[in-house]
Amino acid sequence: MDRCAALAFVTLFIPLLAFAQTPSAAGTKVNPKDGLTYVWIEPGTFMMGCSAGDSQCYSDESPAHQVAIAKGFWMGQTPVTQEAYQRVTETRPSHFIGAKMPVESVNWNQAQSYCQAVEMRLPTEAEWEYAARAGSAASRYQELDRIAWYAGNSGGKTHDVAQKQPNAWGLYDMLGNVWQWTADWYAKYSGNSETDPAGPVSGQDRTMRGGYWGDNARALRVSSRNSDEPDGRDNTVSFGFRCVGR
Repeated sequence: MDRCAALAFVTLFIPLLAFAQTPSAAGTKVNPKDGLTYVWIEPGTFMMGCSAGDSQCYSDESPAHQVAIAKGFWMGQTPVTQEAYQRVTETRPSHFIGAKMPVESVNWNQAQSYCQAVEMRLPTEAEWEYAARAGSAASRYQELDRIAWYAGNSGGKTHDVAQKQPNAWGLYDMLGNVWQWTADWYAKYSGNSETDPAGPVSGQDRTMRGGYWGDNARALRVSSRNSDEPDGRDNTVSFGFRCVGR
């Protein structure tokens, strides 16, 4: 190849190479089935459970234990919104009405059914906490009022998603607004180091994470846990969810 041809090749090739190496939308994609944005979460290892130095932990947050997330996954950038839920299910279960508000008053069965309908699933408890921490070992990824709707600032209702600051992964409302269902049956921690734990094979209640608009600050920590029966007989205005997939 002569010098002129080589220069022409480089002139053409370098812009193509730069384009190929540029991540699309910083690791996000839109699921065409529900219209929501999903964020890519890289694999890694973290300490699950009560954060070091956190004096507000409940007993079921201990013992803290090392967990490896061996495979990356896509997670909803926000909780599922009312407009997305209606688009997929053609129903409107929420008490507080607003297209961009998180859907609530949904039980675990309904949440799981939605995620399956959009070719996703509910996150495991470990995936949820790993994503919520976003590399932080603290009990919250930022100062509470900056990141969450809770009893101290919500005015007694849900709010549009993505109005507070996101965590380092770019995930909004991981704390507050609505409790978020996870895939796991509820059980106490064994304390063993684990890889991609999925909880017990059976149980009575399914686990939720994140706290909600009516909770006090103590409930809004990344290790805080809640649970209810899958059919959600309480069917409260605090139960929402987000989906994950690979």
